Amino acid sequence: MSADPPKREPKREPQRATASNDAPAPTRAVAGPFDAVVIGASAGGVDVLGQILPMLPANFGAAVLIVLHLPPASPSFMVSALSARCALPVAEPDAGEPIRGGRVYVAPPDYHMLVERAEKDACVALSIGGPVRYSRPSIDVLMESAADVFGPRLLGVLLSGANDDGARGLAAIRAAGGTTWAQTPATAAAPQMPEAAIALGAVTATLTPAILGARLAAWPEMKLD
Repeated sequence: MSADPPKREPKREPQRATASNDAPAPTRAVAGPFDAVVIGASAGGVDVLGQILPMLPANFGAAVLIVLHLPPASPSFMVSALSARCALPVAEPDAGEPIRGGRVYVAPPDYHMLVERAEKDACVALSIGGPVRYSRPSIDVLMESAADVFGPRLLGVLLSGANDDGARGLAAIRAAGGTTWAQTPATAAAPQMPEAAIALGAVTATLTPAILGARLAAWPEMKLD
């Protein structure tokens, strides 16, 4: 992996989406081809996430874990922004929190977010280890740790970004038997991130945001190629 073994660190209570008393009961998640989807994004990725995630159906069965490069001193706005538009619950996770299908987990600013094995569940780990590929949170760190836990039951998605963070992570997912998608570089505001993964031979399919979102929305009969 790209980082030293992480230390789980306590962290502040994260912002969480809240539901009104009139909100409908959550829809039961349906099993599909993946247990988890890990998404990495940087410059230009916020707009793409805002397009893709609202397309996920309420019965989407996989856990979704997102790393977005944000300034470390800035409070995260992603939870509130995405919660208003998503059918799935969105939150910044606590260290040690079990990873459940049908939920969206957003890495807190200035923390690496990882997946680790537990006795019965995959769990979130948070680390204040040094930046990897100049970033904390690092996309590579999340993807490599998730590949170790989920193996072929993992889908990795790399969106717009201006560096090469995520290329090695997608390569790890592909080596573990998982599926790897990258945003078509011509559609990215900053194409360097998907281009780096493609050059590394880590990508099984390049997709426009519209097609990527549509494939995810077809859960559980989504296409894998």
